[in-house]
Amino acid sequence: MAGLQDTTINALYTLEETIAGEIFKDVTYPWEVLPKIGEFIVALGNTLPEDKYDKRGENVWIAKSAKVFPSACINGPAIIDEEAEIRHCAFIRGNAIVGKGAVVGNSTELKNVILFNKVQVPHYNYVGDSILGYKAHMGAGSITSNVKSDKTLVVVRAGEEQCETGLKKFGAMLGDHVEVGCNSVLNPGTVIGRQSNVYPTSMVRGFIPADSIYKKKGEIAEKY
Repeated sequence: MAGLQDTTINALYTLEETIAGEIFKDVTYPWEVLPKIGEFIVALGNTLPEDKYDKRGENVWIAKSAKVFPSACINGPAIIDEEAEIRHCAFIRGNAIVGKGAVVGNSTELKNVILFNKVQVPHYNYVGDSILGYKAHMGAGSITSNVKSDKTLVVVRAGEEQCETGLKKFGAMLGDHVEVGCNSVLNPGTVIGRQSNVYPTSMVRGFIPADSIYKKKGEIAEKY
């Protein structure tokens, strides 16, 4: 039976696949690091080798091998890791780590996020107060909703268990290899286990177990 143990860092992520692995030490759940991302970026950025990373503006570090389109806007604190691609009109509002080989696409907006290596948010995505695991992919137009309509604090629910996060702003935690279909909305506090798929145009809330296919509310199939 699903429970909070399925929403832990170890259950969702491969920490070797992010430059930000240290931020997850000594915490159990990934959302615990959301308030720490900005400060962590500044500390880490100041240690990055100058032969591999350029510092541009205030607290923005961009790998020399990254490709950044001239129309992209990157506000600090931010780290764009090696071989990442920041495409036309991408808007990085700050407190963002973009992993190795990741793609931030046309008109995509990031705010207070960690994208692990090889993540793709390539077309018209909004990703805020969220963590996306290794090779996670969000289809065109899919977004994270990071504030509840009644502005109350976000609670994570998994099976019969729940965890009060104490956070007003909390988007989604996507495990490694998660695929989110086009034009889907991930509601505040959504957690999706490794290698799960979400059908296009879905409205997702709560916890989706690993190796699952989310078809619609109340209909989740096992992949294997």
